[in-house]
Amino acid sequence: MAATQEEILKGLAEIVNEIAGIPEEDVQLDKSFTDDLDVDSLSMVEVVVAAEERFDVKIPDDDVKSLKTVGDAVNYIVQHQS
Repeated sequence: MAATQEEILKGLAEIVNEIAGIPEEDVQLDKSFTDDLDVDSLSMVEVVVAAEERFDVKIPDDDVKSLKTVGDAVNYIVQHQS
């Protein structure tokens, strides 16, 4: 069964917390990974890999560049999960 937007947001918050040490409550849909959450490009790769495993999606490198905010990532996963 596909994860809901809320489940994906919670999962991404846990992933970002684990990788970048950002408090889960700070990971909101309107937050920019780089500007607001201070996730660098190396950490972003780790976030993407963890999200791919957790939500059973494939996020090509070209698409990662378009995931600027947490909301972008949540919407992408909602649209692409199997």
